[in-house]
Parts: sequence; structure tokens; C-alpha cells
Amino acid sequence: MNQARVTMEVIDGVAIVTISNPPVNALALTIFDGLKEKFSEAMRRDDVKAIVLAGNGGRFSGGFDINVFETVHKTGDISVLPDTSIDVLVNVIEDGKKPTVAALEGLALGGGLELALGCHARIAAPKTQLGLPELTLGVIPGSGGTQRLPRLIGLPKALEIILFSRPVTSEEGKKLGLVDAVVPSGELLKVSRQWALDIADRRKPWIRSLHSIDKLGSLPEMHAIINSARQQVKQVAKNMPQHQACLDVIEEGIIHGGYHGLLKESKVFRELVATDTSKGLVHAFFAQRATTKVPNISDIGLKPRRIKKVAVIGGGLMGSGIATALILSDIYVILKEINSEYLLKGIKMVEANVRGLVSRKKLVEDKAEKALLMLKGVLDYSEFKDVDVVIEAVIENISLKQKIFGDIEKACPPHCILASNTSTIDLDIVGEKTKSQDRIVGAHFFSPAHMMPLLEIIRTDKTSPQVVLDLMAVGKIIKKVPVVVGNCTGFAVNRTFFPYSQSAHLLVHLGVDLFRIDQLIRNFGLPIGPFELQDLAGYGVAVATTKEFSLTFPDRTFATPLVELLIKNGRNGKNNGKGYYIYEKGSKPKPDPAVLPLIEESRRLTNIMPGGKPISVTDEEVVEMILFPVVNEACRVLDDGVVVRASDLDIASVLGMSFPSYRGGIIFWADTIGADRVYRSLQKWSEAYGKFFKPSKYLEERATRGIPLSAPASTSSVARPRL
Repeated sequence: MNQARVTMEVIDGVAIVTISNPPVNALALTIFDGLKEKFSEAMRRDDVKAIVLAGNGGRFSGGFDINVFETVHKTGDISVLPDTSIDVLVNVIEDGKKPTVAALEGLALGGGLELALGCHARIAAPKTQLGLPELTLGVIPGSGGTQRLPRLIGLPKALEIILFSRPVTSEEGKKLGLVDAVVPSGELLKVSRQWALDIADRRKPWIRSLHSIDKLGSLPEMHAIINSARQQVKQVAKNMPQHQACLDVIEEGIIHGGYHGLLKESKVFRELVATDTSKGLVHAFFAQRATTKVPNISDIGLKPRRIKKVAVIGGGLMGSGIATALILSDIYVILKEINSEYLLKGIKMVEANVRGLVSRKKLVEDKAEKALLMLKGVLDYSEFKDVDVVIEAVIENISLKQKIFGDIEKACPPHCILASNTSTIDLDIVGEKTKSQDRIVGAHFFSPAHMMPLLEIIRTDKTSPQVVLDLMAVGKIIKKVPVVVGNCTGFAVNRTFFPYSQSAHLLVHLGVDLFRIDQLIRNFGLPIGPFELQDLAGYGVAVATTKEFSLTFPDRTFATPLVELLIKNGRNGKNNGKGYYIYEKGSKPKPDPAVLPLIEESRRLTNIMPGGKPISVTDEEVVEMILFPVVNEACRVLDDGVVVRASDLDIASVLGMSFPSYRGGIIFWADTIGADRVYRSLQKWSEAYGKFFKPSKYLEERATRGIPLSAPASTSSVARPRL
């Protein structure tokens, strides 16, 4: 492993100070020491008139080394955070007696961009990525970014870049005033050296951005902009402290001056690092990176094969979404349907998906046209003779899936991967009539498939490591996060979350208001509640998945008559505009009071309210009675060895079920609360309301022994690995 270091070379009166810490030149603690040492030397030397700060290997810097955050979170020792804002950026660089020019290339993000902001000019290579993404980790820029960026480019644009972690290219940076010049990569150091000498000789301005005020407006204007931003982030970043704290820090600098702003920025940064929000977001960041490490897959020397052509069977909501994701990444797709009407409908859905991305400015027109040329519709298997992967995406019907797998085994070449997008059905059952079980794998996308970032890859006992590795590679190509899990009903994500809607229905039948449940779950941080989610998915999905789970896990399934009553009443959720909510074009879903008699009828049929009266529960208890059973099932998933590590379940819950990332994922959140509290609550509810809430053995053992739920299975006596 290359050691993090800072080097210096003097060429024609200019000291070129270079940061080296592959792959992205992260600002490790030793880098800051090296910067102080080399800058001090450059300031002392008589043969140095000016300084250029650069990054090694075509990248300036990807920012502060966030492994340090993880160290703080594990140890609680905040003192390991370096105090660089005043110590390095102001005293050494910005107020240094010799000018410094930042030579930016590849990326300058977070602390990397803050270093550049402290320099007296910034020269960049084309398409260099510039940004301050710190708020995505629960903190704020901690080395002057909150003070210098507004002074360089104006407050409105600076707020957009900081509050919403929106990167800009060097070309846009030039227009904004963030970058002084954009030059070809081969000329970057030469131009930067000359620019630094020109500043030293007073031919170009020597700008200390901390003291610039010409881009800031009047105080009333600044107050109005900040107050407007406060209202905006209340909507998009509820439950997170860093956005409002960031605005406080920016406002401090505007009112009292940049130096005062720096002092407050440093103090607030340290406070935010210690929050649960930062702990959750940093955990989610590392959890996502860990998904690429799969024992006996990624560590046995295999290389992924090239995937050029993929067939998708079924052009419905999921099939068309999967086809869209593939063609957008230049993978040729054969879309098969059973008749011309369905095929045309499927192709139109793919086209609508692509056009939707263009209208939302997430895709340019020529790329959209190119993508659509990668799609071909067919009605038989004649085009399957040279496909590399088949993804079956038909309805959840076992006999239909078994027939399809028998057909594709005959129609496809022997190297072809045979994948199913089933969300619940055990893959051993899907492929039991084939002879190619080493090629059978689950490729479970989440709806809408071209937008949701998770790809759950399900490996059976017979799936070959090469097949899993190939599918992981496809996942990365189509910009998904692949999480490899074991095979069982519902796999990892849907199995973990099947109690989510079950417990919500149980609470409704215990007398809790349905719309209150949805609102409280939204307040907790999920985008929609369990009943609105059921409306969006359609009741057919609810009926089919409940049937699968009730067969496999009858002891913890709540049989609700409510969905059948809704269907009999002519409701099918968003599909026909009527469900628990009313759906009208151009307006938000509205609770439909007409469902209340149906709920009363369902309550009468189940008759589970204690003494016939609704239970009285606090808002906090409602949320916990919905989510603690999910934690309980997650414990069983861990116990059965369905996932490689607890953090895989965390990132899968965030990316697949939209569990709030700032809570770190379902297991991380449970550990934050404490296994003992989860266990005691479930025990109490199981005694009061039945076995649905009965704590799992894994949860009971961890709670009684004081072991975190996320601790590796070796610390528990009950793990049975399935992977």
C-alpha cells in the first residue's frame, strides 16, 4: 500500500507541492503534516517565489479521509480530528508571504476543494469535478468552505453547491468565478506556475478569498436568501441537523466576518461529527463500499466476463424498467412478450421511461435516441441463441416461471446466465426442472427498476461463483449497487420487510388510525407510509407476496381481510386512482374517507381489539410497533446467514426500501436504540397482542448477552450460514 505523503520540487522559482495518497489523494492526517512542512520550507527558501499545489496521478484530492470519522464514531475521541482550518489554510497558505495557485485535475471534492479555495488562484483541467459533499455525511465543510465559497461565487450558487452537495465541472466553475482558467491537462502545471509567478510579480491579483466581499450582497438580501434556504431544507432534510447548522455558520460569517465564520464552522463541524446523523450516514457510506467484498466470489481470482446482449422476458412494469436500465448503459436488449399487443405496450413503457429522463434533464436527447436503438422486441426465442444473460420478469407464478426456465435452458447458449427477477419465490423451486442449476441466479430489481439503485443478487447453493461475479459486474455497469444474498423466500430485503405492512395492518385492526400510521412513518423518514406504498405497488402484489410468506412463515403472518375488501369495492390503489387514498393527476394523494367503513368491516371480521376497544398508543410506540418486527425479522435473516454481513442488510434497506440513510440502515438503527429495548418491547407486545411480536432467538440472545445485533456471527452460538 502506498504511503500518504507530500512532495516538493522547485522549478524556475516555483515550488510544486504535490499530494500523493492513491487512489484519490484523500487528506489523511499525515498529509496535513506534510503540507505544513513543505509550505514552511517553501516560504523559507530564497529560490522560491511562488507555490503551486497539485495532486498526484491526475487527481487533485477527493477530500478528507473519512476513515477518521469512523475512528471518532467507534472511540468517541473527537481529538483525532485535525484543526486545519486556521492552522493550515489561513496561517500557512492564505496568509503566507508567497502566493499559492491550486492546479486542479480529475476531482477536487470536500476538503480537497477547500484547500483550493484557500489558495490565491485556481487553474483547472477540463471536466474536473468540483464540490463540497460533506452534508451527505452529516457534517458541514470544516476547512473554510462555508466562508470562502459564497465570497467567490455569490451566496445563492454557493448554497446550492453546499446544501445539496451538487458538484460542478471546471467549465461551470469558470463561469461562476470558482476557477480562474480552464486549460488542457498537458499544460496545467506550466500555466499554474506562470500564474503563480504573475501573482508574485503583481501582474495578476493576489486574492485572499476569505476577505472578498464584492460577490456578497447587502445584509437584508443575504438574510432573505438564507431564510428562504431554511424553509427549503425543512422540506427536503427533515430530521437532520447539518443543513440548518450550515446556514447558521454561513450567516455568522456574513454578519461578523469570515474569520469569525471560520471559528464557528470549526466548532460546529466537531459537534456534528459526534451526532447520530453523521454516524448513520458514514456507516451507510462504508456499508455500500463493503458490498463488493463477497467471500468465495470476489476473492478467488475470477474475472467478470463481458456481457454484450441481455434478454428480458416480460415487458410489464418491472421488465420494461430493467430493459431501460440496460439500454441506458449501452447493453443490447431483446425484450420478449407473449403477443404483439403486450410487446408494443412494453416497448412504449421503455420509451416513456427514457423520454421521462430527458424531460427531467437527467439524459440528453442524442443519448436517449442511441439508447432506444439498443432495444429489440420479439415474440419467440429465436433471437436468444447468442444472449449472455436472460432476466425473467413475469408475474409471481411458480408454474409459469418453471416453464420459462425450461424453455430458455434449451434456447440459450451454454454460457448464458439464467436469472429471475422474482421478489419472493425460492429460486430452487423456480429452477427445479432444469439441468443448469449452476447458471440460475436471482436478479431482484426494485421498482421503478431504471431508477432504484439496489440490485439484490440471489445465490443458490448451486450457483457458480462466476455467474454471481458476472451479475455483480452487470450491476455496476448499469449503475446499481449489487448486494449478494442467500436463497430463501423473500431473500434478504423483502423477507426482512414483510412484517412492515403486516404490523401496519395489525395496528389498524387493533384500532389505530390508518392515515396516522402513514404520517408517523413519513415523519420517521421513509418517503411514504405502508398503506400508500401498498396503493403504489397494487393490491395484486400484496396478495401474492402475503400468500408466499404465509406459507413459509405462518407463525408470524397477520391475515388481514382489508385488501380483499378493497378489491371487492373496486379499488386497486394508484392503478385505478382509488385505494386508501384518492389519486388525481397533478395533485398529491388524499386520504379517502370512503375507506373508513371498509376498515370498520375488516376490524369486525378479525375482532382482535382488546375488549372491543381501540388500543391507546403514543406516536413513538406506533413507529416502533411497525419497525421493531422488521428488526426482529432482520435478526432471523442474520441468524440464517442470508447476508454476508449486517451492513449488507443496512445498505439494502436504505437503497431498496428507502429506509432513511441518516439512520444508517435497519440493523444500525436498532443497535443505536439498543437490542435490549427492542427485545423488551416485542416481548411486552407479544404478551398483549399475540405471537406476531414474539422476539426471535437471535434477538433474545443478543439482548440478554449485551452483544450488538451487527456483531459478526462468530460471537453468537446460533448462526447458520446460508451463503
